[in-house]
Amino acid sequence: MAQLQLLLLLLLVSLTLQTQPSPPKLNPIDFAALFSIKSTLSDLPGSNFFASWDFLSPHPCSTFSGITCSFESDSLRVDTLTLGTGLVNSSGLTGSLSNSITNLTSLTQLVLYSGIVTGSIPSQIGELTHLRVISLTNNRLSGGIPISITMLRDLHTLDLSYNELSGSVPPSLTSLPSLKVLVLESNRFLGEFPAVLTQLLHLDLRNNGFSGELMLLPLSIRYLSVSQNQMWGPLNNLFSLSSSELVYLDLSMNHFNGTIPQYFFTNPNLSTMLLQRNNLTGGIVSLVDFRHYGEGSTVDLSHNFLSGELSVALAGVENVFLNNNRFTGVVPTEYVKSLSAGSMKTLYVQHNYLTGISTEADGLLLSGSISICISYNCMVPGVADNGGCPVSAGGLLSRPASQCIEFKNGSTSLLQH
Repeated sequence: MAQLQLLLLLLLVSLTLQTQPSPPKLNPIDFAALFSIKSTLSDLPGSNFFASWDFLSPHPCSTFSGITCSFESDSLRVDTLTLGTGLVNSSGLTGSLSNSITNLTSLTQLVLYSGIVTGSIPSQIGELTHLRVISLTNNRLSGGIPISITMLRDLHTLDLSYNELSGSVPPSLTSLPSLKVLVLESNRFLGEFPAVLTQLLHLDLRNNGFSGELMLLPLSIRYLSVSQNQMWGPLNNLFSLSSSELVYLDLSMNHFNGTIPQYFFTNPNLSTMLLQRNNLTGGIVSLVDFRHYGEGSTVDLSHNFLSGELSVALAGVENVFLNNNRFTGVVPTEYVKSLSAGSMKTLYVQHNYLTGISTEADGLLLSGSISICISYNCMVPGVADNGGCPVSAGGLLSRPASQCIEFKNGSTSLLQH
């Protein structure tokens, strides 16, 4: 009797398994695309990303590293493709990007982590109309930005940083309606950047060869860096910073000239302002009071041709770099009080024409976390630099008196200092 019951149970299980539908399979077009992608890429020594890509597996969506799938019609389609692990101890991938990527027509995210992948970005990438994120960073991709990218109406993030890409940026790229993050840092792009920007939040163009004047910026932007380019022109009429969302501004190492607009100092959100190594002139806006910029705040105006007396406007900044300019007068009391309280942690004013420091500095005791450098001015420093001066400040405490007299008399021979 027991044997009969066991046989009936086994028969019931067998019939149940036969009547259950089989799990959906990966669309054959996507399967072939993944096979082609694998054939043009491989793991570098120390990487094992492709170890799970076994094309004899009946269910790639659940076994292949770096892909996720969604069900469409009667099959599964790849909707995210992440090539590489992104782990610090992984050396990444080598090879090139297969044009078959453009056959993954349901793709919403395409990510390539650090490696030595060469070649160009697939020219028809714009056919992947659902793409929202393209991140192909820290490799050796070359060529230009495919014009087809400008067809991606849903594209939110484009990060092509740290490659060897060149040419100009397609004018219509920055007009994409959904684009919020654009990172082209550390490539070989040239020419003028498109003048029309949509509602970008984050724009990073540093370390390229962009030229021309700075574009008109949208009020939505929160992060902007164009450092280490060949851009020039005045900084007026960029936008009303006093009503913008900007938090981080880096225009350093270009050829910008003219004065610094007042709203650079009055925008309540701006906590990092890097304008060093340009050709800026004039002074710092004079304010009756100063705002507290917050922890980690930095203002770097060094290596310009700024002049006049130091304004109290920057007394609430944590790290202040005003060195290598043409400032005169005394270091304000408000700066000294901020140093004493520890709210200002770095003050570099070396290589100017300052004639003194507030008497509040007498007997000032600075903690080891404070760096102050006031050497090579038109005074003998009364406050020890406490080891805070960089090597580039040199070993002289004061300027030669002849330079101070010459500058005071309006000589134009001291443009470089």
